[in-house]
Amino acid sequence: MGKVNSLIKKEEQRQRDTLMMIPSENYSSKAVREAVGSVLAHKYAEGYPGRRYYQGNKIIDEIENLAINRAKKLFRVPHANVQPYSGSPANAAVLFALLEPKGTVMGMNLSAGGHLTHGHPDITYSGKYFNSVQFGVDKSGLLDYENIQKLAIKEKPDILMIGTTAYPLQLDWGKFAQIAGSIDAWLVADIAHVAGLVVAGVYPDPQQHVHVITTTTHKTLRGPRGAIVMVTDKGFKKDPHMSEKIDRAVFPGLQGGPHENTIAAIAVALKEASSSSFRSYGKQVVTNAKVLADSLKEGGLTLVGNGTDSHLILIDLRPLDLSGNVVAESLEAASIVVNRNSVPNDKMPPFYPSGIRLGTPALTTRGMKEKEMKIISDWINKVTDHVKGEKLPSDQKKRTLFIREFKIRAREDKFLRQINSEVKNLCNKYPL
Repeated sequence: MGKVNSLIKKEEQRQRDTLMMIPSENYSSKAVREAVGSVLAHKYAEGYPGRRYYQGNKIIDEIENLAINRAKKLFRVPHANVQPYSGSPANAAVLFALLEPKGTVMGMNLSAGGHLTHGHPDITYSGKYFNSVQFGVDKSGLLDYENIQKLAIKEKPDILMIGTTAYPLQLDWGKFAQIAGSIDAWLVADIAHVAGLVVAGVYPDPQQHVHVITTTTHKTLRGPRGAIVMVTDKGFKKDPHMSEKIDRAVFPGLQGGPHENTIAAIAVALKEASSSSFRSYGKQVVTNAKVLADSLKEGGLTLVGNGTDSHLILIDLRPLDLSGNVVAESLEAASIVVNRNSVPNDKMPPFYPSGIRLGTPALTTRGMKEKEMKIISDWINKVTDHVKGEKLPSDQKKRTLFIREFKIRAREDKFLRQINSEVKNLCNKYPL
């Protein structure tokens, strides 16, 4: 057994023995993984079906066309590009296609639950090469559409790129369409986190309201790590040449040869997502999240937005004077894997945020339901209470050393090791 293979086996065991609760992670089917690891990885296929720059792509064309047609059918759109390598490149392609340099992009800011590629200023391409207008949430953690409308009228962005990574409640696509229409702006729905929920009918579908839809394929869709850019009927009405602009932006604008092994796996995942069992899965994801959220609140934790309408939950640890780093590291020591995350109006830097983000897609894939959510929430509440005396130093220079030493203490902590054992017993009842 080679070194890499050995490490893969260790990672496989880690995934079996832990509760995967990072909302952007999920388990894909064996058929999806087989496609990713297939001989399709050998082939270069620059261009698009029927218009390749390399020979030997007859079968590749059939595979990519299959993925395209399945995406169009599942999301009810007239055009789909399945070549983007991931979500950030997909969003970059849309901005590249629809905006000139220094055009203005408007999106939700990072601490409110938005994404880096939605115009986050200075650091990202979307906020460095384009003008950035960012909106947040109110004191309750909710979107104020009236204020967003006022900001849009004042700043007149060319494009609204709307989507979330840590906003637990549903978006009102109709209201965003009204805002975009009032200033004649493009409206893009980034549904990377919720695409599987949209397909399952448990999250609002943006299709009739927006011009473009982008999504990853590896979160609630349970596919490989890829992405899709789709043009809606409304998009074509605004610009009949929209599809050509999008396609040219993906290739040759930003990318070279597509990853046809991933595209094949996307086709597999889209077929799986069209089943009635997948719709039941999506409904259970949201049900599980709501039960988990309610149980966490009963245990004394503060939730942004006071709960969830989706697959994810954002916990604000400021009332407990705790750091997201401390709680996330403690939970991992107990084999519960979440991620530290900024919360609205967070005064701490993103590397040392004041919250944690967790979700139910992967737990639901394993077959867990309401009963298990209550057990898991009890563990999370107990761990959080157990480490309430662990305070992150205010001195930035001391934080790195504190976290390093805390990780060691957490791994050796008897209480956390006991919960770790209980978590593994639960995982064994729901094998992958």
